[in-house]
Amino acid sequence: MRLSLRALRYAVAVADQGSVSAAARRLHVSQPAVSEAVAALEAEFGFPLFVRHHARGVTPTVAGARVLAEGRALLTHAEAFDAQARAMGQEPAGEVTLGCFLTVAPRFIPALLAGFGQSFPQVTVRLEEADHAGMLDALAEGRTELALGYDYGLPAGVVAEPLARLPAQALLPAGHRLARRARLSLPDLVEEPFLLLDLPISREYFLGLFRAAGLSPRIGFRSRGIEMVRGMVAAGHGWSILNVVPSSPHSADGKRLVALPLTDAVPVRLVLLRPADRPERPAVAALAGFIRDAFAAGGLFDPAA
Repeated sequence: MRLSLRALRYAVAVADQGSVSAAARRLHVSQPAVSEAVAALEAEFGFPLFVRHHARGVTPTVAGARVLAEGRALLTHAEAFDAQARAMGQEPAGEVTLGCFLTVAPRFIPALLAGFGQSFPQVTVRLEEADHAGMLDALAEGRTELALGYDYGLPAGVVAEPLARLPAQALLPAGHRLARRARLSLPDLVEEPFLLLDLPISREYFLGLFRAAGLSPRIGFRSRGIEMVRGMVAAGHGWSILNVVPSSPHSADGKRLVALPLTDAVPVRLVLLRPADRPERPAVAALAGFIRDAFAAGGLFDPAA
């Protein structure tokens, strides 16, 4: 597309002022510059925009009047776009893209977006959920500007700010023989079927807990969905390990589960991720600050609360 907004602005000024010379004075440019811009548009469109009257200025042709009317609307839209884009660099406004690890999103994102929306109504947050690798790819490629995830396998050029420690918890059906314990260890359950949340990074973390303890799990079921794993546990198919445990003690079909701390499992760190070399717009800085505050003392997800 070869349409020049500057040329269109010059042509609209000619129509508004009634002559090329008057338009040039109004725009503070030379008369030849205006004439060349109008001629270029007419060559591009394939028809004249104006009827030239000797010593009496110009008037738009029928086709020219229609084009210039649309041109005015286009110029108005362009000016509004320019103003909005510049405002995005000066105050928290516009859209921010936030990436989030699949298992983290349901637990934290709804409350985060509700609170952030009340504090910064001029900012819209677009969420992109993915597994760990997909989340890092989106951040590296610029599809997201911030991300919530774990501090595993982070590439160079990504800054990770710690937000919270998420201890591993054993997930059991409510009627399990060990459900009334205060805490458990891996040897307590290793002989029973283990239901694996089979996502990249999550899978390696869970299986690594068994290797570190010198144990081998009896994998009875695999799923990429956290609610499927919870549902299978609640139905009595085995047990599982989760670090992000929903507040509700019930699975999707209403059966009750119990989550107990695992004493011999290393916690994971939830982190806020951002590119190290990318300028941070005010809207992005506002969201990052809100997320930090949410996981701090007195925040939405205060670990001491």
